[in-house]
Amino acid sequence: MLASVITFLIYICLLAIVIYLIIWVLRDIIGLPIPEKVIQLLWVIVALIAILFLVNMVMGGGTLKLGSFRWGILAGGALAAA
Repeated sequence: MLASVITFLIYICLLAIVIYLIIWVLRDIIGLPIPEKVIQLLWVIVALIAILFLVNMVMGGGTLKLGSFRWGILAGGALAAA
């Protein structure tokens, strides 16, 4: 279980770096004015999803494997039915 938690934390760090880079490119390189509240809301959503996955792993839901992750769970099951 410790290995899966460490892997999960690595995935979260990579996700945070990607989101930060996207925000940085949109704001500083392209010049798109993004309000601070939108950025804060985005980070809150990422944090809540991370807490959800971490609780799922700790409570025995299994490990998070990026290759076998089913996006249909987040899309309301529309992709899982296909």
